[in-house]
This record gives sequence, structure tokens and C-alpha cells, in this order.
Amino acid sequence: MISKLLASVRKEYLLLVRDRTGLSILFLMPMVLIFVMTLIQDGAFKTLNEKGIPVVFVNNDKDSLGFLIEKGLRNNDLCSYNDSINGKPATLESAKQAVSDGKFLIGIVIPEGATAAIRKNVTKLIKESINIDTQTIPYDSSGSDSAEIDILIDPVAKKTFVTAILSSLREFISEIKTKIMFESFSRQIAEIIPDKSHGPKNAFAQSQIIKYKEIYASKTEKMIMPNAVQHNVPAWTIFAMFFIAIPLCGSIMKEKSEGSIFRLRTMPASYLILTGGKLIVYVVVCLVQFLLMISVGLYFLPMLGLPTLVLGNSFWGISILTIATALAATGYGVLVGTLASTEQQGAIMGSLSILLLSALGGIWVPTYVMPESMRSISSVSPLNWSLDGYYNLFLRGSGVLAILTDAMKLFVFFIATMAIASFTNQIKRKV
Repeated sequence: MISKLLASVRKEYLLLVRDRTGLSILFLMPMVLIFVMTLIQDGAFKTLNEKGIPVVFVNNDKDSLGFLIEKGLRNNDLCSYNDSINGKPATLESAKQAVSDGKFLIGIVIPEGATAAIRKNVTKLIKESINIDTQTIPYDSSGSDSAEIDILIDPVAKKTFVTAILSSLREFISEIKTKIMFESFSRQIAEIIPDKSHGPKNAFAQSQIIKYKEIYASKTEKMIMPNAVQHNVPAWTIFAMFFIAIPLCGSIMKEKSEGSIFRLRTMPASYLILTGGKLIVYVVVCLVQFLLMISVGLYFLPMLGLPTLVLGNSFWGISILTIATALAATGYGVLVGTLASTEQQGAIMGSLSILLLSALGGIWVPTYVMPESMRSISSVSPLNWSLDGYYNLFLRGSGVLAILTDAMKLFVFFIATMAIASFTNQIKRKV
């Protein structure tokens, strides 16, 4: 039995290496896909996760509010801050033109006297809220007690970006309004209860009670930011593994068209022995593909200025998930080759079904940006099971236990495809 299996493996190996063009495509095509798709999507992932939203800022206020918003935008990882256009200070008119031309997604214009309007509004609020001698509170009844900040929006900007920017602006305005109110109250209290040891500015500066600390829910020692590399390398590696179904189906179809399948059936060997050779050879091809794709993420993409792929900390988890993915991919290839009647049918059926499963599985577009209904549908794709497993290993730093469910799903998928292929083969032999 072992000698027959080894003979089948040798046959598949010789057939595979003789087609050098097809073999090179198997290895080079996924590598090119990783390079191209990572470079294309790098900007989009930066927009989602890093300094990706180009913002132009015009500060006509030149006072506390304008300076606070400017400082906040400069230090905000969500924004790519700009206050000049073509080397000149931005104005309302030039900002409008730049946003309409698509140079910036959002423009923020702080009007002159915005801080003064807030001070006036706070003073008015104090006069109406507390019962003290209002003569001690300077109040200018002329002018407006409100200011209008212009938000210039590119029509292609996502609503979530605009909401995030507006939320930040409201936070800055609330902070400066609270500061002015605190200082006004402090002055009134200081007149009633003089205390030179505590100044209002120092008191406000030390009054930050709540602070924020961002912690990524990852078991790795260092923080791993989701980026184009962390998504595309495992995603297109999985796609390359499942695309092995096309040459595997072609091998089965070639045996049928040349009549060698009939000679093989005369041999005293079971269907599993005959297909076992194909499985072993193409699983090895999948594992070689995986190693090549990982090397692209570790060594070649960083040469282009992209982040280095982080593999997590579970070698066994990666090994188990990769073998399960390779088995599922080769099992699917055997199924397609068994179901198809001609080589053209196999090529069309295999390529279209893999493209559909990859689109649903989050290979082309990450599932977390899909609508809720599509995320539910994506859970039926074996490519999604594998991708979720690699996310757990690479992004969340999980171990073997976290990917066992996904690995078991892939293994069951492999068993199911082989069982259906064997059953279909028996039916076709009887016809």
C-alpha cells in the first residue's frame, strides 16, 4: 500500500515539475498579488487606523480656542494636519478650493473672535446662574455670544470620518468653555475668599481627573496595529492555496482526456490511494507557497517602506492552521476536478467559485468593514475560517486553543469534499 502511494506521489511530482510555466505561476502570482494589493490598500488602512485623514486647518481666531484645536489636530492620530496650501497659509477661500479639488477630505475654519464669543457666552451664563453682584463680572453686551465654525467636506469623505472630526471639535470647544467658566468662578470666589496660594490657571491645569489609556486586546508583548501587511499577507496566501484547485483540477481532467485514468483504474489500488498522491504533492506546494508569502511580508515589503509582518508567538498554531488550510484547498480541488466533465468546466467552476468564496471570506475586503448581513454570510466561507485563524494568531497574539475551532472546520471541510468526490467518482464509474 505504501509503495503504491509513493508511486502515485512520484507520478504527480513528475507531472507538476514538467510544467515549469504553470509551476512558476503558482508561486509568482500570489507574490505579485501581495505586493500590488498591499501597496494599493496601504493608504486605505492608514486612513482607517493611522494618520490618514488629510485635514486643512484655518485659524482666524488666534486665541485660546483656535490654538487648542490646532494643538489637538496636530496630536490626533486620526488626522494628517495641514495649515498651508502650496506653501502659503491657508485661507477660507483657498481651503474651499483645495477640498473641492480633492487635496483634503476635510477643512476646518475657525472664525475671528470665536474665543471672545465663548467668553461672552460663559459670562452671560454665570450672571444668570449665580446670585452675586453682577457688577464684579465684566460683560460686554455688544456683539454675538456664539461663533460658527466652518467644516468643509469633500463629498467622497466617509460619514464616519466627519463624525470623528466633529466629535473632536466638540471636545475641544467643551474644554475651552469649561476652562473659561472655571477661571471666571475662581475669580469670583477669590474676591470673597482671598487665597493667593492657589491660582485659577494652576488649579485648572491640575484638574484632569479622567485620563485615557489605549490598550489593544492582544496577547503579544508589543502592540500590533492592523495594517495592509497584516491583512494582505495571510489573505492572499490563503487565496493562493485555494487557487491550487485550478491546476489540481487540470491534472485530473488531463488524466480523463488522455485516457490514463482508465489505466489507473485497472491497477489494484483504491481511489484514496490514487488521489492520495495528488493530495500529498499539492499540500507540499501549498506549504511552499505559505513560506514564500510569509517571507514577502517579513523581508520584501519592508524594503518598500511598508510595515513588517508580525507572526505572533505561536509556531504550533501557525503550523496547524496552515496544514488545515492546505488540506481544505487540495480537497476542494479534487472535488472540482471530480465534478467537472471537461477541462473548461473545471477551470470555470474552480476559478469562479474560489473568487466568490474569497470575496465572501474577507480576502478582497476585510469582513469588519462589511455590512452586518454580509458578515453573517461570510462565515460560511472556508477562506474566512482560515483568515479568522490567522487574525487570531497574528493580530491578537493567540495560541493553539484559539484557532482549534477554525482548524477543525477546515479539516471537516476537507473530509466532506473528499467524501463527496469519492461518492461522485463511484457513480461516474458505474455510468
